[in-house]
Amino acid sequence: MTRARLAATCLALEAFLVFFATLAASALSELGTSTVWLGGGALMLLCLLTAALAGRSWGLAVGWVVQVLVVASGFVLPAMFVLGLVFAGLYAWFLRLGARFERDRA
Repeated sequence: MTRARLAATCLALEAFLVFFATLAASALSELGTSTVWLGGGALMLLCLLTAALAGRSWGLAVGWVVQVLVVASGFVLPAMFVLGLVFAGLYAWFLRLGARFERDRA
């Protein structure tokens, strides 16, 4: 349960990252504004939906798919390569930390 809560926290924070990256990409990207907001909005909703479902048996695996998509958004806004990797690292760390807390508690 602790792993799921930490994963959900990371994914919820990542939704804010995607929102602000979408703001930046709408001004800096060569793609159309509506295209950027459609993709960014879908990714934000996916982050929040995955955070809500992190407690399911498949929720943490879907979280890894979200991490890959956030890193891949670097093709639209190059800074997202770095920021996505930072959040993927945080996600991995949170999962390890949550597993350790659960193991120590048992």
